[in-house]
Amino acid sequence: MNYWSARFPRLPRFESSHPLLLPSFLFKSKSNPNPNLSSTFMAAEAEDFDDGLCSTANDCPVAESPPSPSPSLPSPGRRMNGLSHGERAWAHWNSLGAPKFIVAPMVDNSELPFRMLCRKYGAHGAYTPMLHARIFSENEKYRSLEFTTCKEDRPLFVQFCANDPDILLEAARRVEPYCDYVDINLGCPQRIARRGNYGAFLMDNLPLVKSLVEKLAMNLHVPVSCKIRIFPSLQDTLSYAKMLEEAGCSLLAVHGRTRDQKDGKKFRADWDIIRNVREAVRIPVLANGNVRHVSDVYSCLEETGVEGVLSAESLLENPALFAGYSTAEWRSEANSLACELDQADLLVEYLKMCEKYPIPWRMVRSHVHKMLGDWFRMCPQLRQELNAQSKLTFEWLYDMVARLKEQGTKVQLFRNTSLDRVRPDGLVMCGTT
Repeated sequence: MNYWSARFPRLPRFESSHPLLLPSFLFKSKSNPNPNLSSTFMAAEAEDFDDGLCSTANDCPVAESPPSPSPSLPSPGRRMNGLSHGERAWAHWNSLGAPKFIVAPMVDNSELPFRMLCRKYGAHGAYTPMLHARIFSENEKYRSLEFTTCKEDRPLFVQFCANDPDILLEAARRVEPYCDYVDINLGCPQRIARRGNYGAFLMDNLPLVKSLVEKLAMNLHVPVSCKIRIFPSLQDTLSYAKMLEEAGCSLLAVHGRTRDQKDGKKFRADWDIIRNVREAVRIPVLANGNVRHVSDVYSCLEETGVEGVLSAESLLENPALFAGYSTAEWRSEANSLACELDQADLLVEYLKMCEKYPIPWRMVRSHVHKMLGDWFRMCPQLRQELNAQSKLTFEWLYDMVARLKEQGTKVQLFRNTSLDRVRPDGLVMCGTT
């Protein structure tokens, strides 16, 4: 069983409850309940340490049951004060402060502590990782491990993958009190999404996509957003965007690559198509793709006319990207200044947030590798030590960072000084909010 199969099981139209289709941590027994299971699946069944929470702190609300609809909140599916759907979509977006810098949804990576770190360094909004709608509805442990938030974690998009409108609605109702949008993942291009019939592979079944959006739009008290990929044809992409808008989508995030263009380094996102989508619909649009540093963010905003920009992979390496900090690879020779802040400092801040907002150790481990990738290339023995740790502790991780610095290892970050401003707390930021 590979990683993706374990984390996101198949989602057939008539879903099975066969235990092999569930993530390994959902099994309660560590003994083999089925003698026909192979040793491989028995190993996957056993709860792994990395699936356990990294801290005992418990300050984060978890969605336990669908809340009762508030009579004071009109459903987005109905006209409010005579406003059109587009007018309501813009009113909601502006009420959130029209956020421009957004943390994209990333499996096991856009969890609460990382979102909060990115918010400290300039992000105006963030998505949760993609959540499996059926398992989220059915399994309390999955909810408690995969979805946490706090009052400062806003604006927040909660993203689900699904292919059944009723199941999607049940999951969405559990999170609507804690978020500003419920988002439908229509852009995942991975093989597991093809097998499960969700994400970008729903582009082959547009009536189903329409029914998913309509179901949420008519029944939730928060707006529905959709994250999509483009079709090879501009006209097909525009028709798709308009269909989503008509179905009730209130915000559209467009990844400017097709379903088959999975390699972000090989294929550039098409900002021209994103600009055409922005001009074709009457709801806010966000752009995703080609963002490596803050100058790319401003270029994208200017070239596409969108309301905001998402970043994913680049933030994993450099969570301070939106604040104007760049790695050496993407520094601007003309307007960059080496600064004291480095990725090890960011990692320490992240670990402290993990102590406050508990998450599974596997997420912590992933971020350590991402943020310290350049450092580990200079100190490969520490990477080997990290990989050898079957059970991580904060004490061990803090000590590892200290040993990196004791060896004189430092990978500097650089700040774009052409757009500097200073916040009241003294943090130097890039650009304006």
